[in-house]
Amino acid sequence: MKLAAVTLASFVRPAAAVLVLLPLLLIGWAGAAALPLDQPLSQPLRNRETYQAVRDVSQHAQNAQTEDESSVRLMPRVNIDQDHLKICCLHANILDFYLNNILRQRDSMHPNMHRLKTDLTRVSEDLQSQGCNVTHYHDHHHAVEFRRKLNQMGGERGMNKAVGEIDILFTYLQDFCIQPRNNTAV
Repeated sequence: MKLAAVTLASFVRPAAAVLVLLPLLLIGWAGAAALPLDQPLSQPLRNRETYQAVRDVSQHAQNAQTEDESSVRLMPRVNIDQDHLKICCLHANILDFYLNNILRQRDSMHPNMHRLKTDLTRVSEDLQSQGCNVTHYHDHHHAVEFRRKLNQMGGERGMNKAVGEIDILFTYLQDFCIQPRNNTAV
């Protein structure tokens, strides 16, 4: 009789635990399905290898900067209370400037540069296909300020500083170029 009671108890305890945990798991699963994560407007923005290439290239350029250069910031800070798509398109404009004027001149700077340029070109194309009119933001005060500071630094120093800040640009693109939850239209 004792053996039967022990056997029954050893079966009931795990079954009770499953009955307690099962609803919690189902609620968590259904909650995750009901609230999908924000989706990037371009897949390279969530690609681990792209992120690593951005970090490597940026760090390489930062290591070549003087102390004076590292205290200057080219990339303007944004007001995060603005419409995220507008912030995204502004930075798509700055990305377009990078692709056409900065990265084009830096082919041999770092072994990851080719991958970085390829992935960022894809991001630029994806954002334009999602509705970002990059020329619309050409005269935006942040884009103008970025180009003005770059010109003030001049030549090689300015180009190197801009490459060193590509991680800031990429972070802005990651943070603001997303399709919000439960929103199918961009």
